[in-house]
Amino acid sequence: MKIILMVLLAADMLAVVGVMLAGVFGMVDRNHDPHKSNRLMRWRVTLQAVAVALVGALMLVG
Repeated sequence: MKIILMVLLAADMLAVVGVMLAGVFGMVDRNHDPHKSNRLMRWRVTLQAVAVALVGALMLVG
């Protein structure tokens, strides 16, 4: 169970970095869409909440 949680946490952390990079590159674009930026921010916050929950689950299991 611990290994599965660690793999899920690693995948979630990579997803957070991917969404952050997409947001940064989107802001550099001249045709900046604020709705897309807001959607990416919500995804980032949600993915970070999932990461915190996975860390908590790892502490309970470990």
